[in-house]
Amino acid sequence: MEEKKEEIKKETQENNIQISDDVVAVVAGIAASEVPGVAEMAGGFAGGISEVLSGRKNMSKGIKVEILEKSTKIDVNIIVEYGARIPEVAFEIQKRVKKSVENMTGLNVEEVNVHVQGVSTVSNKKKEEPKEVNKEEKKEPKKEAKKEEVKKEETKKADAKKTTAKKEAKKK
Repeated sequence: MEEKKEEIKKETQENNIQISDDVVAVVAGIAASEVPGVAEMAGGFAGGISEVLSGRKNMSKGIKVEILEKSTKIDVNIIVEYGARIPEVAFEIQKRVKKSVENMTGLNVEEVNVHVQGVSTVSNKKKEEPKEVNKEEKKEPKKEAKKEEVKKEETKKADAKKTTAKKEAKKK
């Protein structure tokens, strides 16, 4: 199952520049993921497994690049956040991907097709906030428990001193 890597070749007067389709996909993926309203990029099963195994985020996840003779077509697969206006998000993705790829590679982007694969009902920000609150909630009881332990220790020490003082007073 060896995948053929296509490259885009751009010839200048004296030099030959080759840009891999993977590079174009990463540029497009970063540009698309930065658009407000995009919850995540929608990739296939294999893309998700590779992220888990490598421990790194696959920036080309959900991006398909088709290389033509003098231009490029890009398909972007996304999951939008609930409440986002899908046409506005899609238009912004098209605009940013085209601009980023053309500026960074010098290639002519003929098409940017946006495919909305789903809607996320919980945004990443909302997922993270409760975790932080939970951490704080967990810290507070620990702090309170430590304070109580310190008070108990101090009380024990004070009681021990009183007992010792009483014993010594009885001896005298």
